[in-house]
Amino acid sequence: MQPLAQLDHAHVWHPFTQMRDWLKREPIVITSGKGAVLRDVHGKEYLDANSSIWTNLHGHQHPRINAAITRQLKKISHSSALGFANEPASLLAEQLVSVAEFGGTSYTSPIPAEVKLGTRVTRPSDRLRKVFFSDDGSTALEVALKLAYQFTVRTRGAKTKPRFLSLDGAYHGDTAGAVSLGHIDLFHKAYAGLLFKTDKVMSPYCYRCPFNRAKPERADAREYRKCHWECVGQVEKKFSAQKKNGNPYAAFVFEPLMQGAAGMIPQPDGWLKQVTNLARDHDALLIADEVMTGFGRANSKFKIQNSKLSLFACHEENVQPDFLCLAKGLTGGYLPMAATLTTQKVFAAFLGEYHEFKTFFHGHSFTGNQLGASAALASLEILNSAQSLRQRAELQTHLRDELKSLWSLPQVGDIRQVGCVAGIELVRDWRTREPFELHERAGIRVCEAMAKRGVLTRPVGDVIALLPPYCTTRTQVKKMVSALHDAVRVTLHK
Repeated sequence: MQPLAQLDHAHVWHPFTQMRDWLKREPIVITSGKGAVLRDVHGKEYLDANSSIWTNLHGHQHPRINAAITRQLKKISHSSALGFANEPASLLAEQLVSVAEFGGTSYTSPIPAEVKLGTRVTRPSDRLRKVFFSDDGSTALEVALKLAYQFTVRTRGAKTKPRFLSLDGAYHGDTAGAVSLGHIDLFHKAYAGLLFKTDKVMSPYCYRCPFNRAKPERADAREYRKCHWECVGQVEKKFSAQKKNGNPYAAFVFEPLMQGAAGMIPQPDGWLKQVTNLARDHDALLIADEVMTGFGRANSKFKIQNSKLSLFACHEENVQPDFLCLAKGLTGGYLPMAATLTTQKVFAAFLGEYHEFKTFFHGHSFTGNQLGASAALASLEILNSAQSLRQRAELQTHLRDELKSLWSLPQVGDIRQVGCVAGIELVRDWRTREPFELHERAGIRVCEAMAKRGVLTRPVGDVIALLPPYCTTRTQVKKMVSALHDAVRVTLHK
């Protein structure tokens, strides 16, 4: 076994990994990468089909991000945000507020002719004005949760017991508060004794919705569903019941357009707008988890207003949250950094005299880290370029075209795509939607077979996730889907 692989086996404990299985084989040891390509210690090349766990937006070794980090290294790599400000974090906060103002970043480059723009977004009534920096997606949600909790207590009264509503299958991170917002037993049940109670409501999972009367077809289940928006009705019942209890929900927490760890579950058009309107009607704050979907990953309509281009999934349906949680792609996948954006109204609830202790008592050693902020500024600049817009438009088109070939496989039950995110659900037979048994490890075995064919990704249960970097070419997309096709055929063939 290669020496680095031996060291890994000897000392490293990997996340979300059954280490007994891990220790049975030599791991792939990544040593370098460029664009959408990764290389291992033996020199073998792989396509990065999930952007290194959904983080790397522009490809590895992007020259503009490399240069931004190098310039900052010549100044300072980090100084504390407790009592001090710094240049790149201040500039980044301004940029994020501008980006989130109504779903767009100031777009100065010529818009490519082949990009079809969607309808214009509506200016929200309450802008996101303040930015709290943290380290990752979990902490971004933890910040939003704590702020929403304290804001609710301070505005509704000290006797209020804030309660939160999120979706079935929700995953919002691994810190204790974020886990409490989640509803995936496989991940969260083991920590039940550490958590506080939150409520859940059904997710609009069209492919397996009990209210969907449509028989299986060879298409995205959202396209042929037959229902009466019962999923929205369930949300309304939940809000109404909680209001009758005399304690309306403090906040509704959601991933807009697509739930990631739940199994790449997309929301049908109109669902998000309807349920967030219900939340507003019941005075609940909106917490948008855009850790995966943010920075153009789930955008497909390319909405624009006043020369500003949409970069967030919630704005696809004209939804402006009270808290916008960002991480993963924030730095282009280079450095761990997160941000929670909120309104002036929330911020004002924490203002007071020193002795009143209205301070937000929460923080991180690396809050507003200069290297991370510099990488994020460069990433936003890239996203604002005509080349990046063209790449995002082409990537989702290439994905959509190539994924059609998978319908020929009887083990492909559903193919769902939102922007540059795709999830392929594997089943025993598409006609029955019968799932594989957990012990069969269908998704894992397919991904292992894909790795042998030079494509790296990771399953979400038996859903194969494809989230390539924006720079991925049509030829590379074709290879990713072809590797998946062959892996399913060989691995799951009856």
